[in-house]
Amino acid sequence: MEPVPEDWDRALAIVAHPDDLEYGGSTAVAKWTSQGKSVTQVLATRGEAGIDGMDPDEVRRVRTLEQIEAARRVGVKDVEFLDLQDGVLEYGLPLRRLLAAAIRRHRPEVVLSVNFRETFPGGGFNMADHRVLGLAVADAIRDAANRWVFRDLGLEPWQGVRFALFGGSPQAAHYVDVTGHLQDGVGSLLAHEVYFGNLGADFDAAAFLTGIVEPTGRAVGVEHAMPFEMIGA
Repeated sequence: MEPVPEDWDRALAIVAHPDDLEYGGSTAVAKWTSQGKSVTQVLATRGEAGIDGMDPDEVRRVRTLEQIEAARRVGVKDVEFLDLQDGVLEYGLPLRRLLAAAIRRHRPEVVLSVNFRETFPGGGFNMADHRVLGLAVADAIRDAANRWVFRDLGLEPWQGVRFALFGGSPQAAHYVDVTGHLQDGVGSLLAHEVYFGNLGADFDAAAFLTGIVEPTGRAVGVEHAMPFEMIGA
């Protein structure tokens, strides 16, 4: 594994649902914000289809607040929601257009998103919203850079994205040294209190994240490291 470059100032995290970032990405975000880097979050949905026993309108309200708190715990103040429908994201030009607009507005050097591969490390099948959103992010970076694509947005093209990082990928070949920031990541994940309380099963956030960062850290020679798949712009 190679280290993720950190000679940049602005990142944009784009994910499908509240809690997507907190399964690993937010631990890296905690490190970056502690360095003075700017990180903004954009969520495609408000996760309203994520709790079976609650009305979607109430889930939307609760999960929005939980995501804002999760972001605050790792130093992120700016959280945007695109208000697409949870569970039925579709790959295509409308989604790419929305994401390209976000990239042109925020003008990041680094984009952070979720695994778009069919499986997670270990073989579990990845859900449709993740696969759709992550792939659309990869394509929207190129769309945002091309002034002749989505000209109707009225936004100047942005060609400044150096690379994109995708968390939870089975093809991870880069890492962020997150030594000293594990507890920030755990706290961010635990901000999704109502969500986890309604899943009907115990979830140990600390054990989950430790199970990622400790073996990755051993492999690369640091205490704790978060793995990512990197794609150059």
